[in-house]
Amino acid sequence: MAMSNRNKTNGDRNMKIFRLCPFWQTATTSSSSSSTQNLNHNHNGSSNSSQHVAVTSSGLKSTTVSSVARSLLPARRRIRLDPSSILYFPYEPGKQVRSAIRLKNRSKSHVAFKFQTTAPKSCYMRPPGGILAPGESLVATVFKFVEQPENNAKQTDQKSNVKFKIVSLKVKGGIEYVPELFDEQKDQVTVERILRVVFLDAEHPTPAMEKLKRQLAEAEAALEARKKPPPDTGHRVVGEGLVIDEWKERREKYLARQHVEAVE
Repeated sequence: MAMSNRNKTNGDRNMKIFRLCPFWQTATTSSSSSSTQNLNHNHNGSSNSSQHVAVTSSGLKSTTVSSVARSLLPARRRIRLDPSSILYFPYEPGKQVRSAIRLKNRSKSHVAFKFQTTAPKSCYMRPPGGILAPGESLVATVFKFVEQPENNAKQTDQKSNVKFKIVSLKVKGGIEYVPELFDEQKDQVTVERILRVVFLDAEHPTPAMEKLKRQLAEAEAALEARKKPPPDTGHRVVGEGLVIDEWKERREKYLARQHVEAVE
């Protein structure tokens, strides 16, 4: 009974002290609230900072990925080739044989092109380069010397390591083609295609061989047309097939007019 009364007395004393000092409760509550707000503020700040970093990193990452993706994409080709990736040659060991390929400018601007090969001593192209206007096309001829097979190997066993490459460059209309164009603008040069060599049996007709013959004939006709001199417009025919030099005719008229003036 005495212990119970003592505990009750201590509890009442503590309650009175608590009531006499209410600022303890306020300070404790304020401190708790302030701590809670600071924690929330710090948490929100960390979250916002994390989100900002995430957005920034995401933006940088997407930009980097897009730039890398663009660099990996193949450049748009300016020239259409026929055949597109193969140069067919008739297999005739010990002889110089010919192939043909058509080039057509598929862009809306003038395009310069140039042939390159891994075997410049045994191969050459005609023409080796040039400029094509929009929509213009030509058939180029490629010459190659076929070496004798080793150990009497068959034609089907022959494999050529020779490769050809066609590069292109966008140029302005009206300029003259020179190979140095590609050295001056290396960063603008596009590799159109790397062509490999395939031999055909010259004794057995195939669709590829027939097409090659047609293209070679077209290339020869175009070459002959370029060799012909331009039509001479400095002379004209008068009367019954008489050819009169226009310059002489003008000179005679001038002298005649001077003579008339002198007489007068």
